[in-house]
Amino acid sequence: MAESIWIIDDDPGIRYVLEEYFASRRLRSRSFSQGASLLAAIEQEEPDLVLADVRLDGESGLDLMHSLRQSHEDLPVIVMTAYSDLDSAVRAFRGGAFEFIAKPFDLDELGSLVDKALRRAPDRRPPSAAGDGLIGASPAFQHLVRMIGRLSASDVPVLITGETGTGKELVARALHRHSPRAEAPFVAINSAAIPEELLESELFGHEKGAFTGAEGRRQGRFEQAEGGTLFLDEIGDMPLKLQTRLLRVLAEGEYYRLGGHDLIHADVRVITATHRDLSELVARGRFRADLFHRLKVIELKVPPLRDRREDIEALTHHFLQEAAKSFNLPERSADPALIRHLARLDWPGNVRELRHLCQSLAALAPGEVVGLDDLPEEYRGSASPQPVESDWTRQLADELNRQLAGEQDGLHRGLLARFEATLAETSVAACGGNQSEAARRLGISRNTLARMLKD
Repeated sequence: MAESIWIIDDDPGIRYVLEEYFASRRLRSRSFSQGASLLAAIEQEEPDLVLADVRLDGESGLDLMHSLRQSHEDLPVIVMTAYSDLDSAVRAFRGGAFEFIAKPFDLDELGSLVDKALRRAPDRRPPSAAGDGLIGASPAFQHLVRMIGRLSASDVPVLITGETGTGKELVARALHRHSPRAEAPFVAINSAAIPEELLESELFGHEKGAFTGAEGRRQGRFEQAEGGTLFLDEIGDMPLKLQTRLLRVLAEGEYYRLGGHDLIHADVRVITATHRDLSELVARGRFRADLFHRLKVIELKVPPLRDRREDIEALTHHFLQEAAKSFNLPERSADPALIRHLARLDWPGNVRELRHLCQSLAALAPGEVVGLDDLPEEYRGSASPQPVESDWTRQLADELNRQLAGEQDGLHRGLLARFEATLAETSVAACGGNQSEAARRLGISRNTLARMLKD
């Protein structure tokens, strides 16, 4: 008998589309608009999988999932939401969700998740993490959300990479806040902001008389973070001497204060971050290869704001409201024209730059609705041209109409293959044959680009 998938969503359109999709795949489906109806039905029959919307009319899909977990522990649940924020993902994974997917989603993407859920028992690792400013619905952001959700409950070493201003410390705090160590301290230190001669004492502490000026015993950041999380930002700037000592602490879990003789046990989760290419530093002899591999068990890449432009509207509204509340000002909102303009900027300072701009706008704008005229001069003329329908899209439409006039079926596959071939070959040629650079510019993996070229 075909697997049974139950859908709970208060949107009849969503229910209809999903029912038709599963029917086309010869899967049985059953829909509900209210959690009570599903809970009553499941007492008589258990499905193989549940698709649950986060927000239902008058109730929470996450609360429903919690009820399901109590009575049907092994039932996989995929959570759907049009309100993509990190807190929802945290609660979804913590509640035992098999996966979290943001609306609008591609049916093929959903189908692959459904296949995965039906093939194997759910891998339920609670965690995901939330933090101020970690907001977004873009694919790049949602991938980050899912990774945080899976990693926060473990002590696996995480290296957070990304440009300056992308929110690497927020990600680290999120991993800590939703981990078993959440009640213990989160301690952050920026390796680039402390002089080399003081950094060792900052990390490991010192005893009285350990060096000139050491007038008493001082706890280091490792001791302060005991039982919790130590976040080492800009780890790429750590001097080689300290890299050696850090490696020993990570390997043995023990260390001495400067000038001390008492061995101290370190029960600390270490999370690191950098905006630099550590592999390049390793090649140049500026970073220890063994430390690099120990830190980079898992790498979380925080996308730059230009790669998640869909999130600029939500971020702008959030930062304006945050600033208004912080400065004790009337609530601020953004004019749609302002949002469109901001979405076309390059944002070299990333989310941090957008936040600082919103703080300035909230403080200086004369009205409650912030518009283009309120922007500082340096933000007014640097936008890329407004996207318009280009010649190639019209040519694509003409080609599609030409093919539709014939009797050929399966046009999507052929057109998509031609598009991908052109995309791959042109990008590689423009990057001088460098496939890694072409993949980076396209925002895809090198393996995906290689597959496109091969096809």
